[in-house]
Amino acid sequence: MKQTKSLPMAAILLACAGMLIPPSVVRAATTTAPSSPSAPAGAVVDIALREGGALAGQVLDAQGNHLASTTVAIQSLDGQVVTAVTDPAGRFEVTGLRGGTYRIATAHGAGTYRLWAPTTAPPSARPGVLLVAGDQQVLGQWGCYSHDRPVLRFLSNPWVIAGLVAAAIAIPVAIHNSRDRDDGPTSP
Repeated sequence: MKQTKSLPMAAILLACAGMLIPPSVVRAATTTAPSSPSAPAGAVVDIALREGGALAGQVLDAQGNHLASTTVAIQSLDGQVVTAVTDPAGRFEVTGLRGGTYRIATAHGAGTYRLWAPTTAPPSARPGVLLVAGDQQVLGQWGCYSHDRPVLRFLSNPWVIAGLVAAAIAIPVAIHNSRDRDDGPTSP
C-alpha cells in the first residue's frame, strides 16, 4: 500500500528534477565531420606520414570544389601550431611532423587525427588528410535548440512550458469562477 502512495511522489520529484536541469546539459552538441564521410563523427582518423614527417592534405567545400588560399592550422597536444596555405587545387603539405595526435583545422571545419611515422602506421591509415569545409553534423535530438532561432530556444525551456500549461489551466478556471459570482443569488 505504501508503494502506491510513493509512486506519484516519485513521479512529481522526477518531473521537478527535469525542469531544474539546465537546457545546456541536454541540447545537441555540434561538431565538424572528420576527414571523410565514412568515418564516424568524433572519431580519430589514422594518417600515415611520408618520409621526413610530411603530411599532405586537401581542403574541399561541401560540393567538392577546391578551396584555394585557405589557411590550415595543425595543432599538437602540447599546443604547438604549424600553419600552411592551400594551393589553387586546395592541397597543402607540411614537413617535420612527428607521430602523435593533432587537431587540423581551417576556418570552415576541423578534425582530430592520429599521425603515424611511415614505418609504424597501421594498414588502415590513410595517406593524407581530406578536410571537407562546412560539412557539419549535429549530435543529439534538440534540433530546435539553436542560436539562430531564439524564439524556439525560449519556448523549449521547461519553465516556460510549465508556465504555459499552468496558464492554460488557471485562466479558464478563473473565468468560470468569475461568471459564477456575477450571477447573483439564485433564490428569489
